[in-house]
Amino acid sequence: MLEHILLGMLMEGTMSGYDLKKTIDQSVGIFYTASFGSLYPALKRLTDKGLISLTETDNSKNKKLYTLLPSGRKEFLDWLAGPFQSGRNEQLIRIFFFDYLEEEIRQQRLGEYLNKMEIEIRTLEAVKGIVEGELATIPNPEDYYYRVSVLSYGLQHFRMEQQWLRDIKERKNLNHDNSTI
Repeated sequence: MLEHILLGMLMEGTMSGYDLKKTIDQSVGIFYTASFGSLYPALKRLTDKGLISLTETDNSKNKKLYTLLPSGRKEFLDWLAGPFQSGRNEQLIRIFFFDYLEEEIRQQRLGEYLNKMEIEIRTLEAVKGIVEGELATIPNPEDYYYRVSVLSYGLQHFRMEQQWLRDIKERKNLNHDNSTI
């Protein structure tokens, strides 16, 4: 996934490895972290694949600058427009870059993700029903409080994510003033 994040960051323009790390940390860093130890090998792989170019500057810092090539742009947009995978971090990373997609593809992918959330919620609700039935038959159900609390967390999380997906799918105002962020 790091390679696709780097391609997405380079959609904004040429950057050094340091600039890429800083941009990742200040944007998608809330749900994805990358170390310099993983960043530079990923940049090398992208260069070797012909998806980005590397330019070394002659200044005193001997800075290396990375630029997205047309093949890298195509690779990134193909990945971005592709169906969601199972990892939630990947889904959040893709949505972060959705401004690069056409509205029809955005809506299709958001609809697919929303359907997955609805299935997750139904599954957890079914599990909750089974657990509640089992807890009613045992002598000390409070002994399972923390285990059951994780189930409750999962349901609350998926419901929140479901509402968020509905909101962004409908392009509702997300109240981007400082008081709500």
